[in-house]
Amino acid sequence: MSDLYVDWSGYHQKIEQLAGQIHNSGWEFDGILCLARGGLRVGDLLSRIFDRPLAILAVSSYGGAGGKTQGKIAFSEHLTATAANLGKRLLLVDDLVDSGVSLERTLQWLAGRYASQIQEVRTAVLWHKARSIVVPDYYVEFLPDNPWIHQPFEPYEQMNPARLWAKYEQLSIKV
Repeated sequence: MSDLYVDWSGYHQKIEQLAGQIHNSGWEFDGILCLARGGLRVGDLLSRIFDRPLAILAVSSYGGAGGKTQGKIAFSEHLTATAANLGKRLLLVDDLVDSGVSLERTLQWLAGRYASQIQEVRTAVLWHKARSIVVPDYYVEFLPDNPWIHQPFEPYEQMNPARLWAKYEQLSIKV
């Protein structure tokens, strides 16, 4: 498996490309639901660009050394939203679709809890890996060789407050 390295500039460019693709499709939606943690930044920016309310659902399936081991999927009990409801047409976003299990199970979770509210859900991600069992409605880049994607926020997964503080002490910067 190869690796794909993405810096902040490239990351934001992918989100902008995704926004353009969604806009050019002509599809109108009422709200955005992002999957946390990976979809938080994508959802936040799309919410700002399209001026739509953002809801957040915490979903976890990776852990282990370096966060590279996919395990059992876990959902938060509730989602977080400021709007009274999710709307009839919902854009479900994440950073990537790897195996597709998280996206597929989230669609099932939504159907089980919000079927009476939601008429249509479309999915959007930055990266679509070939091995995924789900093909998202919108994606920026198809990855046929299923690389591990190194995103620009990953250094913080190895960070802790003591290391961060030491970094600034070493640079003689007062925090």
